[in-house]
Amino acid sequence: MSDRPTIDALDTAVYTVPTDTPEADGTLAWDRTTLVLVTTRSGTTTGLGYTYAPAATADLVREVLAGTVTGRPAFDVPRANEEMLRAVRNAGLPGVAAQAISAVDIALWDLKARLLGLPLVHLLGAARDEVPVYGSGGFTTYDAERQDRQLRDWTQESGIPRVKIKIGESWGRRTDRDLERVDRARATIGDAAELYVDANGAYTGGQARRLAGPLAAAGVTWFEEPVSSDHLATLADLRHRLPMDVTAGEYGYTLPYFAHLIDAGAVDCLQADVTRCGGITVWLRAAALAHAHGIDISGHCAPAAHAHAAAAAPGLRHLEWFHDHVRIERLIFDGVLDPSGGTVTPGADGAPGLGLSLATERAEPYRVK
Repeated sequence: MSDRPTIDALDTAVYTVPTDTPEADGTLAWDRTTLVLVTTRSGTTTGLGYTYAPAATADLVREVLAGTVTGRPAFDVPRANEEMLRAVRNAGLPGVAAQAISAVDIALWDLKARLLGLPLVHLLGAARDEVPVYGSGGFTTYDAERQDRQLRDWTQESGIPRVKIKIGESWGRRTDRDLERVDRARATIGDAAELYVDANGAYTGGQARRLAGPLAAAGVTWFEEPVSSDHLATLADLRHRLPMDVTAGEYGYTLPYFAHLIDAGAVDCLQADVTRCGGITVWLRAAALAHAHGIDISGHCAPAAHAHAAAAAPGLRHLEWFHDHVRIERLIFDGVLDPSGGTVTPGADGAPGLGLSLATERAEPYRVK
């Protein structure tokens, strides 16, 4: 039909925001985070999407993806997603290309919902009203006072009843300090809150098995990437040996990656990142794949990008309220959600799409491209 809205234009912007203090996990250290913003337009209506990725992601969006989606029907988001997947064949899908596709896909869903005047969760169809969140940060670079303050902010000030800290410091070479920090975290949050840990693949299988007892004694119920998710056999072995849930999936850039994790029996809960895996289109497919196998899914980081899709997933466990991304999203956007009480309610205010708008004046000092 000639009167169907089309995707008229696609633009990018890049923002780099310093961290509030130097940060590290088990396998990486950083002092800044880059957000790549994609804006799509149909007539006078715009939609936005984003990913946390290198600034070069914006070049790929402009040089490879813009021409692929411009002029296509704005309502046919899965078709645009498939065309983008084909367009990056020679560029290589995993990594930056997948992140670029993710940002465009999120922007296209936001655009479609805005064209229809609906919150995105209403367009997708809600499976729940509220999305549980967990506070996430607890970096290995934090001293005792900084870790304690962050955990108290989540549990006491915001009423979030589940939190996660990073362990595996220095590629697993500081296990004594890891356990000290876990015990300290438990003392801070008390017995009522859930305690999670994330090693970011820093440990060997043997280390993870030896640490399982002390972690369980501290009431840890979620052990994220005790070993790299590249090592599916070891991860699956740990899943069957460890008393807490073993989880992974944040580095999934394609749907088959998630199928491999599930088929290997490697996770109790699948993680997927909407800003990496191919956008909302592929995230919902990963959620359906997990649900078909009786496994929950958890949204990894970027809470403002995940919230509406998370509310549409029947098998959702929770959404990661990640310190860095929460800071950036509150800075760059207006309309971010409030996690008080441990949940967010996307679409409650009736704002169309993701409910976000660019806070231009606040964001501009951090724009680098």
